[in-house]
Formats: sequence, structure tokens, C-alpha cells
Amino acid sequence: MGSVTATVAPPTNSNVIRWFRTFGAISGSGFRRYATYRQAAVAGVVTNSVFGFLRCYVFLAVAGTAGTAAGYDRAQLATFVWAGQGLLAVVLLWGWTDLADRIRTGEIASDLLRPVHPVTSYLATDLGRAGYALPTRLLPPLLVGPLFFDVYLPARAATVPLFLFSAVTAVVLCFGCRFLVNASAYWLQDVRGPMILWTVGSGVLAGLYFPLRFLPEELQWALWVGTPFPSLLQTPLDVLVERDPPATQLGLVALQLGWAVLILVACRLVQRRAERRLVVQGG
Repeated sequence: MGSVTATVAPPTNSNVIRWFRTFGAISGSGFRRYATYRQAAVAGVVTNSVFGFLRCYVFLAVAGTAGTAAGYDRAQLATFVWAGQGLLAVVLLWGWTDLADRIRTGEIASDLLRPVHPVTSYLATDLGRAGYALPTRLLPPLLVGPLFFDVYLPARAATVPLFLFSAVTAVVLCFGCRFLVNASAYWLQDVRGPMILWTVGSGVLAGLYFPLRFLPEELQWALWVGTPFPSLLQTPLDVLVERDPPATQLGLVALQLGWAVLILVACRLVQRRAERRLVVQGG
């Protein structure tokens, strides 16, 4: 066992172009890495489609003869479900333990010796992963859903660009949350407990299992303002189905962007704190 302290200098103005090139190269490597798992992508699409049918029938039953539930009509609910099944793989709520595994084995020491900050490096890789998931995991459910259900198509010209921006922001925000959960391994070594809490909490509070608009209005806004969870899935999906007027949509996306910046800053601070006194296990 030994102690390793590392510091990574931030990019200066003269190195901005080089920094963006490095970021792009790391993102490209992340894209190529996940592009090798073609069978896993196909299996994921099949699984998400099966759950899409189940969830869609449940929500349509909730709408019942009235045809609406919590402000969503039947077509909006169908779009919410099928877009959510695809967006889940793009945002990737669960299944990422790269940082925690490297901390546990001691391989994180080599990451700290690289000229790129660990938060930046892992974020670039995750954006590359999301770039691959966008056509392979998001588009198939969006194509399957309309074949069997009446879906809602956006009526506003700004909706699709705003949805894409919100989805990218959700990817960045979710990465930051997963990084913080993984970073608990710096102190706990075994992160199964935090991982379980994150898995349960994110699924329920992000709008994966049911739209958060089904909850009392006071609780909805408490979750939106007080936690980053609704910004992971609920916000981009509400933007896509045009659940709110344009001004409210912009406000929700601005709140989502604020959470993303705040969480990334927290990632930097936690990483800096961990680097002050890092006990490397197994090396």
C-alpha cells in the first residue's frame, strides 16, 4: 500500500485547440469501443422493446376511457414510453463501474499520471458511448412504437432541437452522477451499497418507471428543484411530447443545464479531494 498524490493542470488558452482535439480523440475511442458490442446492442433493443410494450399498455390502461392522465393524452403517453426506452440506453442510468473498478484494483494511479483530468477523460469516453447509442438504441424504439401505437409527433419547430440538446445535457448530468457514485470507492473500496441506492433511486425519481407528473404537484417541483433526478429522463421526454408551453420547457432545460454544471463541479472537487490522499489497493 502506498500514497499517491497527483495534480492535473487545467488547459491554458494557448492549448484550447489541442484540448478539444484530445477530447474528440477520446470520444472517438469511446465510440469505437462500444461499437464492437453489436450483439449486446441488438439484445438491448429487443429487451427495451419488450418492456416498451408492457409499459405502454399499462399507461394506456391508466388513461382509460378518459383518454388522458396527468395532462398526457394517449398518444403522448405512447411517445413518452417508447422514447424513454430508447433514451435509457443513451443516458445509461446503470451499469458503469469503470472508475470504481480501477480504484479497487489500483489502476487509477495510471489515470492520475496522464495529462488529461480523469473527469474530462471519462466524460469524453461516455459521450462517445452515447454517440453510438443514439442511432443504435434510441432510434429502434422510436421506429417500433409507431408500428403498433398511435404516437405523438411534435408540432413545434423548436421541439426536436431542444429535445436533442436536453438529451445531451442529460447524458452529461447522468455521467456526473455516476462518477460521484463510483468515486465513493476512494473511501469505501466496496461501492455495492451506493450502487444499489443509485439504481433504485434513479429509476424511480428520474421518471423511468412512471412519469413524475403522476405525483402531487408540490412533490414534483420539490424533486425537480431539489434533486437532479428528474433532469435525467423526465425533462427531455416532457420536451419531446410537448407536455408544457415553450416558456416552461426552456425553464426546465435551463434547470437541467444548471444541475449538469453543478454536478460536474462536484466531480472535480471530489476528485481533487481524493487525490490529496489516495490509498492504492493492490499495487
